[in-house]
Amino acid sequence: MCGMSKGPCRHKETWWWNEEGAEAVREKKIKYRKWKRENSKEAWMEYKKCRQSAKRVISLAKEKRQKECASDLNDPEHQNKIFRMAKQMVKERQDITGSNCLKGKVIVDETGSKRFMEGVHKKTDE
Repeated sequence: MCGMSKGPCRHKETWWWNEEGAEAVREKKIKYRKWKRENSKEAWMEYKKCRQSAKRVISLAKEKRQKECASDLNDPEHQNKIFRMAKQMVKERQDITGSNCLKGKVIVDETGSKRFMEGVHKKTDE
C-alpha cells in the first residue's frame, strides 16, 4: 500500500547459525515436548536445564561469528563487505511511498511508471 512501511523482516537473521546451535535447539524441543506430555517436575527441570544450555550455546556461536566478521573487515579483501551489509539493512527497512502505487501493486521500473500512468488515464476516462 502507498505510504506504508514494509514491516518487520519475515526471516530472522541466521548468519551465525551452526550445527551445534541446531543440535541444542533440537534437544530443547524434545525436552519441551516431553515436559508438556508428562507435566512432571522432573521433566520441567530437564527442560529448564536444556533451555539454559541452548541459550549458552547460541550466544557463544553468535559471539564467535561476530568476532570472525570483525576480523574479516580488517582484511583488504573484505572492506567493502560492511558497506554491502549496511546497504542491505537500509533496503530492508525502506518505506514504500510515491505515486507508483496502484491497487496495492508497486511499480518500480521506468516502463512500469508508463503503465501506471496509462492505468490512471484509463480509470479517469471511465
